[in-house]
Amino acid sequence: MADRIIDKLLRFTPFGSKTESGELPRPLPMDTTKELVEVFVEGYEDVAFWRGIFDHFTNPYLRFEISVPNREDLPKGKKVLLSMIPRSSARLLLCVDSDFDYLFDGCTPQSREVNGAQFMFHTYAYATENHLCYAPSLHNVCVKATKNDTHIFDFEKFLAAYSCTIYPVFLWYVYSAQLASENIFTLVDFKNTVQLGYLDIADNGQKTLDWVERNVERCDKRLRERHFEMVQPMKAFAEKLHCRGLTPETTYLYMQGHTLMDNVVLVMLQTVCEKLRRMSIAKIYASKKRGVAFKNEISNFQNAQRSIRDVLLDNENYTSSPLYQLLRQDIRTYIEQTVAQLKQEGKIPANTPS
Repeated sequence: MADRIIDKLLRFTPFGSKTESGELPRPLPMDTTKELVEVFVEGYEDVAFWRGIFDHFTNPYLRFEISVPNREDLPKGKKVLLSMIPRSSARLLLCVDSDFDYLFDGCTPQSREVNGAQFMFHTYAYATENHLCYAPSLHNVCVKATKNDTHIFDFEKFLAAYSCTIYPVFLWYVYSAQLASENIFTLVDFKNTVQLGYLDIADNGQKTLDWVERNVERCDKRLRERHFEMVQPMKAFAEKLHCRGLTPETTYLYMQGHTLMDNVVLVMLQTVCEKLRRMSIAKIYASKKRGVAFKNEISNFQNAQRSIRDVLLDNENYTSSPLYQLLRQDIRTYIEQTVAQLKQEGKIPANTPS
């Protein structure tokens, strides 16, 4: 019975059977002029993001290969990478989402482990999704998805205002997380409080912000009444977070990544992109084209449209973000130190420029 099930799976799974030549495709020969550096990430969805990061550091000496950990049990996740820290080296790098570990600055065991690991890079922002949702890059996402470059919404202004609005409940969530008492204000509670149910783009989303603010005020009041003993310590905690770069205006970069992407940014993008598409179609209808030429114009426009989520996941216009610059400096320092070590080992001529 088990053999029949396996045979059936092999028929439906191209990677479970051999190719016409008798075996699966083999990787191309490695460039032996460069040292191979293995880079392990948390999951398959992170491979493309970190590939884009390391593409910014192409050099004649090191070749980076991004993958999930290559063990037989196919492990994934941050905890798996944390367990690999003792094995990490200049030839084996680990890349993880920061979550709150950067903000906690050594106040928790995991934070000390992540921030102290020599060969582990982290996002500084909560996760890769926060970089993809960097506010100054979102207009370009709309353009690529709709092929309409008209500015009808200020994403930077809105997300700064949104961040200030949710800041009080964000403090509750991150403070309780540091105390390992997330039941005080769970991720589900936080998500339900800060998610966008809709976006009214009139007045750059002010009505939507007012709606979120009412939700936040009710929640903040309830938490203050239930946990009044935490109010004063949270003020000192907020000052520590400020020293790490968190301001009310940048809260969105440090909130849970999937909540930001799925329940805030995609809601915004879908609304704005729909308006842009309607504008483009209205322009085509207002033109003098008729008959076949009109149908071709509509067809060409529709065929040029792209999935908003796919464009967002491919977004690489976050390089001006201050948090990306911190990550960039970490990788640059690592490369300089590794190249210097290769010179000492005689694998690179000493007079070769870094």
